[in-house]
Amino acid sequence: MNATLATPTAPAGRADLDKGLGTAGKLGFLAAVLVGIGYVASSVYSDASAAGVHATAFLPYALLFLALLIALGFEFVNGFHDTANAVATVIYTNSMPANVAVVWSGFFNFLGVLVSTGAVAFGIISLLPVELILQVGAGQGFAMVFALLIAAILWNLATWFFGIPNSSSHTLIGSVIGVGVANALLHGRSGTSGVDWTQAANIGRALLFSPILGFIMAGALFFLARALVRVPALYREPQNGNPPPLWIRILLIGTCTGVSFFHGSNDGQKGMGLIMLILIGTVPTAYALNRAVPSAYEAQFHTGSAAAAAALAAHAGNAKPTGDNEKAIEAYIATKEKTPATLASLGGLVNDIDSQVKGYGSLARVPASATRNMRNDMYLASEGLKLIAADKSIGFSEAETKALTDYKGSLDKGTRFIPTWVKVAVALALGLGTMVGWKRIVVTVGEKIGKTHLTYAQGAAAEITAMATIGMADAFGLPVSTTHVLSSGVAGTMAANGSGLQASTLRNMALAWILTLPCSIVIAGVLYVILSAVF
Repeated sequence: MNATLATPTAPAGRADLDKGLGTAGKLGFLAAVLVGIGYVASSVYSDASAAGVHATAFLPYALLFLALLIALGFEFVNGFHDTANAVATVIYTNSMPANVAVVWSGFFNFLGVLVSTGAVAFGIISLLPVELILQVGAGQGFAMVFALLIAAILWNLATWFFGIPNSSSHTLIGSVIGVGVANALLHGRSGTSGVDWTQAANIGRALLFSPILGFIMAGALFFLARALVRVPALYREPQNGNPPPLWIRILLIGTCTGVSFFHGSNDGQKGMGLIMLILIGTVPTAYALNRAVPSAYEAQFHTGSAAAAAALAAHAGNAKPTGDNEKAIEAYIATKEKTPATLASLGGLVNDIDSQVKGYGSLARVPASATRNMRNDMYLASEGLKLIAADKSIGFSEAETKALTDYKGSLDKGTRFIPTWVKVAVALALGLGTMVGWKRIVVTVGEKIGKTHLTYAQGAAAEITAMATIGMADAFGLPVSTTHVLSSGVAGTMAANGSGLQASTLRNMALAWILTLPCSIVIAGVLYVILSAVF
């Protein structure tokens, strides 16, 4: 990787990239940081107190603070690493001053996080080994969270230093795989058994095809615009630092806004799931179960439990549950090896959970001593049902499959939730991160992908493509690389225009893309081994 990417020679007439936030902006930035810290601390204290938890030891809360700091640090780095995705085009077409653009982008990143669903967050979490998720409050759980977050931060900072656009999603997925493989090897199992490879393949396909899709779609959109919109100014580089015509400027600012918003709604979720693991590990009474489910939840849960148990019993034959249903389902999830007794054990676990919910009356009444175990049972049942329902060899009917899927959804409502304050904290970290450190990668995207200056039409085509691709991925709950989509989109428009591409930059980007997965796997795996010994 060529370090000179970080200090390129500025072309004549380039937008001013050196104007900072100013005194008022810096004070506002500092105030937002302090308010965010205060809000997070008061929210954790309030939730813990409401659940009857009072600090009795210093170490767990020190670990909680450190883990939250690292998780929010990942989102902050993600913010300034990925700012170029949204602002490079508006800056290099003079649609917005650089210092205004990054604040604008940060605000809409913030909003995007707040309205996110959490589907992407839990999609990434499901890659982790089940035994580590169940032990998240133990030393191995903390080692897992610290290892994968620190590995992701280190690789993001390395690629940022060299000014190379790189995928934070790609990095985090690699870190998760590294922890899973290392955990399996530490326990004497094959490294391939430590990861849900089906889920990894789904995510991998999204990450693999998104830059290809970005290149093709942006190039095709540029071709289409040139054929239908015959306005010469659209296809010329900005002149003498002047802003574009008003309608073009509105289009470019609109696409910048859309990319920022969808980047927040997708990338912002990646830290949320990890923060929830941290909270479950340190304050399980307050965060292991969703105590704010609707009042009708328990009745619906009982009906769903009966339907799911009946569907499983219909295919278990004469098999009986094993003595330890939890261990049987955990082994099934790890090995994917199924017998009739597996269905019987899963049905037994479903009935056990239903009995617990009926016994307590509601999730809000589950006592502190039973919270973690009940959450683990519900999580195990959910993961087991996901595998069983997808197994075509069993022969579930359509009605039975629906019963299992609906019941899994009710389990997830009780265990997979994100408090509002977590969204706000991540939104602040990501939004504030967009306002610092953005220049290195903005310069690469704006100046070093194509051999000519970015035109208005090229900027709009690349941004529209990125906005549409990220929006679709968010709807399907898949993480996607905003960086790869936007950078490849710019490259696609340059190729479509015959502008030529800078081979050195593309080589560095491709090298980073190829190395990200193996490097993040190795870094996270090594860190996990070290931290497992420490904790």
